[in-house]
Amino acid sequence: MARSYNRVMDGGDWLVLEGMQFFGHHGDVPAERELGSRVYVDVEVRTDTAVAGRSDELGDALDYVRCYARVRSVVEDEHFHLLEAIAENIADALLEEPRALAVRVRVAKEPPLPGQIRRCAVLIERARPDQGV
Repeated sequence: MARSYNRVMDGGDWLVLEGMQFFGHHGDVPAERELGSRVYVDVEVRTDTAVAGRSDELGDALDYVRCYARVRSVVEDEHFHLLEAIAENIADALLEEPRALAVRVRVAKEPPLPGQIRRCAVLIERARPDQGV
């Protein structure tokens, strides 16, 4: 039986999907868009997990399978010039989930640059208009 504790609201509860990798056709250089490349995505979705934690029912939770599908659709089915645009569209898609209050989205790719650089990334935070991050 679960005990009842006071919840810490400052940071809230988060659903985290990390280490996602997709293949997409994004970039400002035409060759990048034509050839495509790996896109790396991590997301954190602020949500209230208390009800799901007590009920142990998927219907009371933010479904990570559905969130994953939303991210995958943006990266694989759409085409953007900038990482910023990929991140914004992922944030918009995730905030369409009724239980999503705010999101942090990190999008990275291996840039076609001379020299050595592992990845370039963009990290954004977005919230519903009535929420704060």
